[in-house]
Amino acid sequence: MKRSATAIWKGGLKDGKGTVSTESGVLSSVPYNFRMRFESEKGTNPEELIAAAHAACFSMALSMILGDAGMKADSIDTKATVTLEQADGGFSVTSSALETTVKIPNADKAAFAKAADAAKS
Repeated sequence: MKRSATAIWKGGLKDGKGTVSTESGVLSSVPYNFRMRFESEKGTNPEELIAAAHAACFSMALSMILGDAGMKADSIDTKATVTLEQADGGFSVTSSALETTVKIPNADKAAFAKAADAAKS
């Protein structure tokens, strides 16, 4: 399976602007720029998109592992917070922390904890 997305950037770092699009069309020429990424202007940025992907992937993996353990969640709500830091003359994503709330009626706590640890791995 392969999925793709594109990013187009025009101009310099601080005065330029770009757009991101996904193969599916869910994102289509969505704008991004320096102020959206490093300041407080509303809009998306690469780290936000990485966080969304991480949260979605974890929630789906946890759902699969819970299912394998005989549990089905009513809901899995995951928030990912990605940290971007400047280091060694560049920028790096240094962490992606997950906070997950799961609703499972009559769940076995030990079995759930085992499934959550497996998903985390």
